[in-house]
Amino acid sequence: MVTPWAVCVGESMAALLPDGPGPLDGVESFAVSAGGAESNVACALRALGVPSAWVSRVGDDGFGRRLVGEVARRGVDTSGVAVDPARPTGLYLKETGGSDRDGDLGAGRSRLHYYRAGSAASAMSPATLSEAAVADLVDGARLVHLTGITPALSETCLAMVRALLDAPRGQRLISFDLNWRPVLWRDRDAGVLREFVNAADVALLGADEAEAAFGTGVPAELRTLFPGPSTIVVKDAERVVTALTADGAVSEPALTVDVVEPTGAGDAFAAGYLAGTLHGFDQRRRLRLGHLAAASALVAHGDVGELGDLSRLAVGDGADRADRSASSVPSETDGQWSAATIAALLDASAEEWRATRVSADGIVVGGPETGRP
Repeated sequence: MVTPWAVCVGESMAALLPDGPGPLDGVESFAVSAGGAESNVACALRALGVPSAWVSRVGDDGFGRRLVGEVARRGVDTSGVAVDPARPTGLYLKETGGSDRDGDLGAGRSRLHYYRAGSAASAMSPATLSEAAVADLVDGARLVHLTGITPALSETCLAMVRALLDAPRGQRLISFDLNWRPVLWRDRDAGVLREFVNAADVALLGADEAEAAFGTGVPAELRTLFPGPSTIVVKDAERVVTALTADGAVSEPALTVDVVEPTGAGDAFAAGYLAGTLHGFDQRRRLRLGHLAAASALVAHGDVGELGDLSRLAVGDGADRADRSASSVPSETDGQWSAATIAALLDASAEEWRATRVSADGIVVGGPETGRP
């Protein structure tokens, strides 16, 4: 079995998805799925050709078994997921807008309702890292991915995150996605997030989230506030993402997307950017792969889009990339994204990139421009 390159640590939950739009009091039935930032990233990384693992705890219940099974079916190593005999698997319900009923959220909007207090995952602790399966995964990883959700779950989860950030890394990278959830920090000190962001190698921040948590969402100000990470990636309100490193700043706009469901795009972007990092891409290609992964989630109903196995993107020398850049990007209108199309988009001109439109039907270059959502 291939040793996972990336290990994602944190809670994921059973998800109940409504059979139609509108307030929950009018929903007749729900479909059961799985969701959570860390398992979403692990699944998207695996689809991008990065062997990945998910470390967590679930309850000894049907939701827990289903959750682990669904993540495993996507090719993610779940050997580091423990079963808690006493605590339940976390749960959330999704509410989507688009009906004519009172209290509707509005078309294209969604809200998540969480039931996670006292969950199995909230019992994770530094001792979790000493479990044989978890220790083997972390020791062999090239990247460990964390989010700001996990330390908000409990004091023991916070201590586990700190232990991971304080441990010797060698060549291993730590990525930390802020994933600001104010309701989780309501009775807790969110000041520790400053420490955790600054201790990461790669910090991923939404500008609006950073504004709420740290008082600024301006990339240059965040770079000054957090000198520790080798790379800070900031996603702004205009859907331009900027990567700031010692070599300067690189920015890349998002693609035009016909959004089907907005949930999961942030996790998908993180996976795309981190996959590009592990594949050795330059900053612009990392950002573009992040945008493409996010687009694949935006045109899907679940939290993880179906990019397909794009591991071949890591193959090819500079001459190959130059050849692709010189040729036009092929459109795809059958809902399938080939590795060749993705590779061409990573090296497309700025004009071709801006002219690209993504929908549930596929990718079209030079289609009608109707604005970005």
